[in-house]
Amino acid sequence: MKPLKAIAFMLTMMMASSCKDAKHQNSSETVSEEKSDIKKEKEMKILFVLTSHDTLGDTGKKTGFWVEEFASPYYALLDKGAQITIATPKGGAAPIDPSSDTPDAATDATKRFDDDAEAKEKIANTKVLSDMNPDDFDAVFYPGGHGPLWDLANDTTSIALIEKFNTQDKPIAFVCHAPAALKDVKDVQGNPLVKGKKVTGFTNTEEAAVQLTDVVPFLVEDMLKKNGAVYSKKDDWAPYVLQDGNLITGQNPASSELVAEKLLKSLK
Repeated sequence: MKPLKAIAFMLTMMMASSCKDAKHQNSSETVSEEKSDIKKEKEMKILFVLTSHDTLGDTGKKTGFWVEEFASPYYALLDKGAQITIATPKGGAAPIDPSSDTPDAATDATKRFDDDAEAKEKIANTKVLSDMNPDDFDAVFYPGGHGPLWDLANDTTSIALIEKFNTQDKPIAFVCHAPAALKDVKDVQGNPLVKGKKVTGFTNTEEAAVQLTDVVPFLVEDMLKKNGAVYSKKDDWAPYVLQDGNLITGQNPASSELVAEKLLKSLK
């Protein structure tokens, strides 16, 4: 009986050791997978392009980028591990539209930005757009505000950058007035990039509501239609986002977070 007991004891110990090894292996695999997922998220590199223009036509008032349209997508992407680089045509401080930096325009994202010294430092010291290489990024995002109507709409560096992102089939996203940056962008055939594409952007009636129809150099809705886009919209100020291939557009400030969500899904 003693030999049998000894054999049984040895078998029990071998099975326990085997289970322990399997458990350790499974645990290691799980940790490895988790690290891989984290690494994948951290490797998302997204370029944010903001306006450098701060003058609202001949009104004597200031403009720039709209805080909510920057802050909401910025934190939605940052919290998922994205590495975000911010650039403007001139570099340096990106002008904030004063109308977007008021209590009435405040959201959770803008309040977070108000308390975020690191994000404010990035806005105060943006990169020069001409130094940016599309090969270094996985996607590009353009927040709105009225500023882009004057500079990004005509900026040759921005136009070339968007065209390069598009030929690489990388996500290109715009919200509110930011589709203005698509005005002179062409596809590989030399046609307007938005031609035949489902898009949206700040509406004519929304522009009328803020009483700037006669101030802006052009209306986003009209420009998109003129360039052959399949333009659509919802009620004024309602969240609305469209995606057509790698092109993502949002109608107004309320659409900014939805644009970020579409962008994230496109990167996975």
